Amino acid sequence: MSETPKKPFALRLDPALYDALQRCAAGELRSVNAQIELMLREGLARRGVKLAPPAMRRRGRPPKGEGANEEREG
Repeated sequence: MSETPKKPFALRLDPALYDALQRCAAGELRSVNAQIELMLREGLARRGVKLAPPAMRRRGRPPKGEGANEEREG
């Protein structure tokens, strides 16, 4: 994979703030982590901080190809 790994770090939040983030994320079909990342990007954009767009992850099953997952014939 050529995708750069994300930077893990601990984040302590007030329980009421986390609950609000969780409700917001559920309403937009996102994880809380993805919601926080989205909100941080939006906040930085409002302040004029330019970031490279996030790397798009491939979704769904990987395409069938030659490799170990194919059944052997014969």
